Amino acid sequence: MSDFFQNGSITTLHNLRKFPLEEQESTILEHSGKNPVSLLLPSLISELDGPALPKILDEVAKVPYLSEIIIGLDGADKKQFEKAKKYFDRLPQRHRILWQRSPKIQELYQELAEKKLFIGSEGKGRNVWMSLGYLLASNKSRVIAIHDCDILTYNRQLLARLVFPLTMPTSKFRFCKGYYSRTSNQLNGRVARLFITPLIRTLKRILGPVDYLDFIDSFRYPLAGEMALLRGVAYQLRLPTDWGLEIGTLNEIYRNYAKNQMCQVDVLDNYDHKHQKLSENNPNAGLSKMSIDIAKSFYRMLASMGVVFSDQFFRTIKATYLRTALDFVDKYQADASINGLAYDRHSEEKAIEVFLRSIIISGDQFLANPMELPMIPSWNRIQSALPDFMDGLYDIVENENR
Repeated sequence: MSDFFQNGSITTLHNLRKFPLEEQESTILEHSGKNPVSLLLPSLISELDGPALPKILDEVAKVPYLSEIIIGLDGADKKQFEKAKKYFDRLPQRHRILWQRSPKIQELYQELAEKKLFIGSEGKGRNVWMSLGYLLASNKSRVIAIHDCDILTYNRQLLARLVFPLTMPTSKFRFCKGYYSRTSNQLNGRVARLFITPLIRTLKRILGPVDYLDFIDSFRYPLAGEMALLRGVAYQLRLPTDWGLEIGTLNEIYRNYAKNQMCQVDVLDNYDHKHQKLSENNPNAGLSKMSIDIAKSFYRMLASMGVVFSDQFFRTIKATYLRTALDFVDKYQADASINGLAYDRHSEEKAIEVFLRSIIISGDQFLANPMELPMIPSWNRIQSALPDFMDGLYDIVENENR
């Protein structure tokens, strides 16, 4: 049972009772005429053979209010794309696959590069961005939901609760972020628990009151890949192509909208998905790489607000973070104990050591290249630079899905 406590600077929508799914979907369907809903599924080709995606599709196939589904398919060759078309045919709703490695799509990326528009490298960020472009060109929805394809505990109530706040006629929300409990027989979500929250608290302790840090600290699970946004928001988003996608998206929302236009919603009682390796010996992979990219995302945002960084500043962050993170270990150990969960303090502190190294590496990288800005331009800018680009994208996806 969730609490009803409102903390932080954004609205939190709790799961206070078992609101029947049929009633939720009926209400969304009632308002879908004025607020049609689409779903964006960023998927790796490998996930078609995984344990999560078949169940996700079985659940999504039952959703009555979706006007369109776009599957952004990464890592697939021609043969695998044809396999994916048959695989997703089980969906009764209108659906399209955006084949990221399509020669035609690659020509579009080349066109952007020739215009000196940053396109980054292949990955989830670029996949989501191009898929949003198709949905904008398709113009069949006002509300766009996004969730991952590796959710082992998925049921379609996640989707209903994610879009519900944006589909109500009286709603002022333009962006909704999902959150959930990350537990199995132990506490999961190491990057959020042991890196992001302690780092944000560290920065608040060093810098004092900073509205942006309070904003990030308001999210129960800032790394959630589940979000919903209005069509107009999608036009303005600049998305990062590194591992800082979720934090980079929150940064963009913070830049562009008032906090009373955002909310977070409890979407699942429990959430489990594919777990990344810690990669303690390789800063270019796994949670090590993720924490480096997230830290740089924070530094860039704070620098844009006038914070001056130096080697001494990063050494202060390192020392303060270590003490703050170890204090959190004590809290999590007690929390795990009262809930009968396993707790490996050695593994927790080993993760903190990796994240401590990430703070220093990210600081060195930031100081070496402070002008680095790995953000794909907004679709508003693309329309200005290349007025026919979105129509071309739409035609390619339609032709390749015939």
